Amino acid sequence: MVEAVETRVRPAESGELHNLIAIASGKGGVGKTWLAITLCHALARAGQRTLLFDGDLGLANVDIQLGLAPPKDLGGVLAGRHGLGEAAFAFEEGGFDIIAGRSGSGSLASLAPDRLAALTAELAALAPRYQRVVLDLGAGVERTVRQLAARAGTCLVISTDEPTSMTDAYAFIKLMLLQKPRADLRVVVNMAASVHEGERTYATLRKVCKSFLKTVPPLAGIVRRDAKVKEAIRHQSPLLVRHPNTEAAADVEALARRLIEAS
Repeated sequence: MVEAVETRVRPAESGELHNLIAIASGKGGVGKTWLAITLCHALARAGQRTLLFDGDLGLANVDIQLGLAPPKDLGGVLAGRHGLGEAAFAFEEGGFDIIAGRSGSGSLASLAPDRLAALTAELAALAPRYQRVVLDLGAGVERTVRQLAARAGTCLVISTDEPTSMTDAYAFIKLMLLQKPRADLRVVVNMAASVHEGERTYATLRKVCKSFLKTVPPLAGIVRRDAKVKEAIRHQSPLLVRHPNTEAAADVEALARRLIEAS
């Protein structure tokens, strides 16, 4: 049996935004953006005022997955055309706000340190307006990705059962702990064939972390593979609207409840 998430509230570190949940993966193709969208929807349905921040400027696709054409986006913020708060808009269908990126307009990985500092300062000023801010990070372990993740009160590291996914998730966990030893890192296994298979995937990652890092990030949740997820993405519609009674939908709603209860 896998370990449950520790529910004790960890004291916030300096500069940490306690209501910020970062979604990281170490690699692409693990359903990170879909999970970020669906988690925001589940949090909103649970009564949490929620903001989704698409932090992957170069390959941003929150707007694409939802079929949106935001009037202002993160690209405009970084270009100095408007502030971060001005870029937030209401996604009425999901009941949460979004700050969209702009696909192909550049990468946060190449963002100058002063611009990154200014962006995180704006995010810190905006965060208190919400109960939850979900930050969809870019794939990889670049400096900017880790610096943004370090500001989060909680970081969900997404993995699948693919060996490369688990390897990259481990690499992200290792580098984050070097940068922030007390980071609240939790694992989410996505696209699991079953709960049992998800637990096996987590157990493999857990064993490696325990052996080489002498620490064990707890399991935050398992999201089962569901054909309805791809169908909802093709129709640019949230899963909790199009197929709210599926296993994947129930799994993400359970994840949202655990995050709320653990805060």
